[in-house]
Amino acid sequence: MPPSDSRPLPPHERRILVVDDDPTVSEIVCRYLRAAGFVVDEAADGLAGLATAEQLRPDLVVLDRMLPLLDGIEVCRRIRADWEIPVIMLTALNQEEDRIDGLEAGADDYLTKPFSPRELVLRVQSVLRRSSATVVPAGLISAGEFDLDAQAHEVRLRGEPLVLTTREFDLLSYLIGRPHTVLSREDLLRSVWGWEFGDLSTVTVHVRRLREKIEADPAQPRLLNTVWGVGYRFDPVPLTLTGRPL
Repeated sequence: MPPSDSRPLPPHERRILVVDDDPTVSEIVCRYLRAAGFVVDEAADGLAGLATAEQLRPDLVVLDRMLPLLDGIEVCRRIRADWEIPVIMLTALNQEEDRIDGLEAGADDYLTKPFSPRELVLRVQSVLRRSSATVVPAGLISAGEFDLDAQAHEVRLRGEPLVLTTREFDLLSYLIGRPHTVLSREDLLRSVWGWEFGDLSTVTVHVRRLREKIEADPAQPRLLNTVWGVGYRFDPVPLTLTGRPL
């Protein structure tokens, strides 16, 4: 289906791009999203999905993992490299490593086929709600060598801006607002993702990606620490004992 009119939508309307080569899945997903009040565009392969995303700049992309011409993982990587557009990935692969591949590529969420169209609508609404809100108060916040400007949606580390996805920004913002506090993966899933239930590996993957961007040595983190058997603790200034780092 050709893209719809690319003129800006009224502020209360949100545009969703559905990229799936299965016409049955695409038809059902689009029908439910339109019934929920979204403007929906469609693409049936990876290259067409990228072109439509560039033309229309949707508010969110629902993306199948296995696509002709360009795989969904690569489409996701390119979308997240160029634009701050949330992505929900659909996959028929139920192995943990396949789900983690999608999260590593930058997906904000995923659903395994077969899935409930109503659940997809709820996930879309949740991701959009989180991407348009901040998890910390407005204004400037400093924590150690981090400076957070929630209004500008910017975090700086030692004065240099960090390039973060929307979900990485939400996660780091939440941690900056709660330094030296141990937070379980369940806490983070509920507070940052807005989910009461979900795959906890989602949190694990995003913590790993965040460490790669803020730690000098991600394999031996000193800022975003694991408290074994409990969760994670953000120490913007690494704790020291008798002048030596712990």
